[in-house]
Amino acid sequence: MHDVIVIGAGPAGLAAGMYAGRLNLRTLIIGEDVGGLIATTQLVENYPGFKQISGEELAERLLEHAEEYGVELVEARATDVERTQEGFRVLTEEKSYSAKALIFATGTRHRKLPAKRAEEYENRGVYYCALCDGPLFRDRTVAVVGGSDSAAKEALLLAEYARRVYIIYRGSRLRGEPPNIRRVEENEKIEVIYRTSILEVRGDRRLRSVVLDREYKGSRELELDAVFVAIGGEPQSELAKRLGVETNEKGEIVIDRDSRTSVAGVFAAGDVVASSFKQAIVGVAEGVVAAYSAYRYVTSGYVATRASGG
Repeated sequence: MHDVIVIGAGPAGLAAGMYAGRLNLRTLIIGEDVGGLIATTQLVENYPGFKQISGEELAERLLEHAEEYGVELVEARATDVERTQEGFRVLTEEKSYSAKALIFATGTRHRKLPAKRAEEYENRGVYYCALCDGPLFRDRTVAVVGGSDSAAKEALLLAEYARRVYIIYRGSRLRGEPPNIRRVEENEKIEVIYRTSILEVRGDRRLRSVVLDREYKGSRELELDAVFVAIGGEPQSELAKRLGVETNEKGEIVIDRDSRTSVAGVFAAGDVVASSFKQAIVGVAEGVVAAYSAYRYVTSGYVATRASGG
């Protein structure tokens, strides 16, 4: 029996595990992808204490810090959760684990490109990670779909390899952080196509072009070698819902300022929760708060009330 199980091994989950271990809780982290999405980010410049650090290195440091406190890590996918008389049980494909409290830090999954035949061309021209697949397209023409800070950073990374990078965005202006927007605007390889969406992906064995919903330079078909999708994520809250945890209309877990959910003994942090500002540092902070709330719950009978009620 563990004191707390953290489901998810991204920044929020690793931080929650670290702090729970520091508070002398017997802690287990269960996560299929150690480091989460941050590990696929080439450069992180907005994490306090590091002017520049790769996402992979940041994840490694968070994991090392957690392991300093004797936190266990199981690299597996949690497939189910259930309440027991003693607390909770978490199942993986090979084993089950029990704990008095749970912390959900399950993050998000990439939102798919809503275009005809896009799924057919995944990994054959449609990708979701520039760091992973960008080097394959040296001196080629590629596009990034999206207008967030993530899209801007993906485009900047791709510009290190590709001959030409388009940003295709349905909005009228990019929504990234000012330094990244400035870099995009100053990069001669990058061109932004505003107020435009992709309707269809075309090709043979590989992607060759996309069909746009409005003309660009006299044509609605744009020849490309690859499309990188950066249109946000969908919360992975399915397991939490099985315990009756309250979620909002987007499927995000509702928490209060103490990272408590609507179910006693269940806490949450990171991109899976209902917050308007999703950043690694925010998730880490929520993870630490969740660990402290779990500590109070486990050691002193602290009862988690509904997040909406405080």
